[in-house]
Amino acid sequence: MENKKRILITGASGTVGSSLLKQILKEHSDYKITLFDMDKPKIRRKLEKYKGNINHIYGDIANPDDIVSACMYQDIVIHLAAIIPPLADKKTGLAHRVNVIGTQNLIEAVETYSPGAFFCYASSISVYGDRLENPEINVNDTLKCSDGDYYAQTKIEAEALLRNSRLDWTIFRLTAIMGVNNHKISPIMFHVPLNTKIEIATPDDTARAFMQAINKKSLLIGKTFNLSGGKECRTTYRQLLKRSFTLFGLGKLNFPSNAFAKKNFHCGYYMDGDDLEEILHFRMDTLNTYFQKVKRSISGIQKFFTQIFRLAIKKGLLRQSDPRKALRKKDISLVERFFGHKEVERMISSAS
Repeated sequence: MENKKRILITGASGTVGSSLLKQILKEHSDYKITLFDMDKPKIRRKLEKYKGNINHIYGDIANPDDIVSACMYQDIVIHLAAIIPPLADKKTGLAHRVNVIGTQNLIEAVETYSPGAFFCYASSISVYGDRLENPEINVNDTLKCSDGDYYAQTKIEAEALLRNSRLDWTIFRLTAIMGVNNHKISPIMFHVPLNTKIEIATPDDTARAFMQAINKKSLLIGKTFNLSGGKECRTTYRQLLKRSFTLFGLGKLNFPSNAFAKKNFHCGYYMDGDDLEEILHFRMDTLNTYFQKVKRSISGIQKFFTQIFRLAIKKGLLRQSDPRKALRKKDISLVERFFGHKEVERMISSAS
């Protein structure tokens, strides 16, 4: 009979973490699970509804003393906790503190108190930087984060820390994770060029990969993988927005052309994404099933009022466009970042 596994999950209150916790409890209710997350009332309410073989520990991952008890006697560590965009790019000090220093603290604590643990780390497709011109991505490609993408920089640094550790580890570079409940509008919406190639994965499929990894240690140790939904999850950002706008009742995607950046984001198609699928068999969703879930999540009354006020809603969205703001303010550094040097030259020429 297999021994009960002891698993530490950081960031279990997040989109992927919540799905992972539900799946583990459903499939492996006898596992001993420790959850480490921020000490906030909202997070406590979300996590403490889960009972059973669960140890809830709250604290600051950047404080070494807070994580010691969480790291004792663990077999598996699944590290999902991170400050993500847009907050990561606005508060770079906080992002470094949590994403880099926090990861370093976690690694050191696991090395000390659970040296035999298998450490699974969630990295990001953002580490490959702008792939607009060469969207076919492989895991051995050069890592080069886009200008202004501090989140990607923290992921690159954290990956290096893990590779240089004494632990058995694996790294999953997550593609764009699209879930029904993570449709929060932010200015990043306009940072993505419309012709960007995107291969999504759902939170459920992503969580399933981490869950399956628990029993596939020997096939994953010391390796980095690209995690994505596969060919059936590929589209362009333009088409993704068009379908979303239609479902929510926002009508046509008819923003001015200068509302969206023309360069310097990330995403693409993972050409070697099937490598992880062949080991873990985690894919169940497609782009179509994702949109079916989105459709079911939208109430009739929500769509009704969205249709009535869609012009006002879209005007409000447009006001959040950082590329458009950069052009209006003639901010040379941001215009360079979002549109390139030629647009800067045109802006300077028209002003002279």
